Amino acid sequence: MVGNVDTVSAEKASARTTSTAILTVEDLQTFFFTQDGVTRAVDGVSFEVKLGDTLGIVGESGCGKSITALSIMRLLPAKLARTVGGSIRFEDREILMLGEAEMRDIRGNRMAMIFQEPMTSLNPVLTVGEQIAEAVMIHQKKNRGEALTRAIEMLRLVRIPDAERRLKDYPHQFSGGMRQRVMIAMALSCNPKLLIADEPTTALDVTIQAQILRLMLELKDRIGAAVMLITHDLGVVAETCQRVIVMYAGRKVEEGEVTELFDRPLHPYTQGLIASIPRRHRQGQRPRRLIEIPGIVPALNQIIPGCAFAPRCTLATERCRAETPPFERQEGTHSVACWQAREVVTT
Repeated sequence: MVGNVDTVSAEKASARTTSTAILTVEDLQTFFFTQDGVTRAVDGVSFEVKLGDTLGIVGESGCGKSITALSIMRLLPAKLARTVGGSIRFEDREILMLGEAEMRDIRGNRMAMIFQEPMTSLNPVLTVGEQIAEAVMIHQKKNRGEALTRAIEMLRLVRIPDAERRLKDYPHQFSGGMRQRVMIAMALSCNPKLLIADEPTTALDVTIQAQILRLMLELKDRIGAAVMLITHDLGVVAETCQRVIVMYAGRKVEEGEVTELFDRPLHPYTQGLIASIPRRHRQGQRPRRLIEIPGIVPALNQIIPGCAFAPRCTLATERCRAETPPFERQEGTHSVACWQAREVVTT
């Protein structure tokens, strides 16, 4: 599938498959077709995920993070959304060329997803045991008894007490944190090689958040999987990821190792996200005022000339408003799409 994308060879090269890359996304374009026109939800995004790594994808709501994940899983409604260009290769298979039967064999088996809202993602009329066992019966070809045994094992693995009894409980009988543990158990029940976690700690208090993230990464290491973590929380990324991608208005604007990106953000948008993180201050110091990014993410149903972030950027020039910056490598593995990257470093 081919689409006209405003990306350069540097971005394409950064997403080519290596011997350890389990997922390679290149020039992905996913558009929504509505009465209001064409919405370019994901517009030319490229990246790769390597076995054993945790890749973070960050950005404000509406930047295309979840649509990227749903495009990979091919879970978008066909009548509304369509991947019109690019490539998604998983375990050296082109996902976009597979039939629905082949995709069902991969989805939930070789790749799995933890959704953002566990209460709405779990079926309220089925016990958690039945929901975990269903995937095992379908993908692992186990009978019901074997699948329920596996479900008990998974509930124990995610540290839900009294797993045999809780197996027969319904989602509403679990707390938010416990429901998220059930979602993790479901996602990992077939030992997938890629786990996509879409805001897995939303609406959980900070203590439960830390427990869920620690648990998810422990289980990832146990089964030797790769994780793609979608979040708006850069603090979570700093604690859990090796690499990070920053998305804005459906495009990738910066990518690099976590330490590189936090120590030396090259895009004004990334700099703004980092500046908005609350930090502890030492005794005797005045608290630092949080800096907000003015404005909102632009509507994606219109062609955006130049850099999409320019209307919100204090460093924007006429060139920024007129020409789309190429995605270029700056140093090491650190890449950015910004005409003012050198100015960002000095500010």
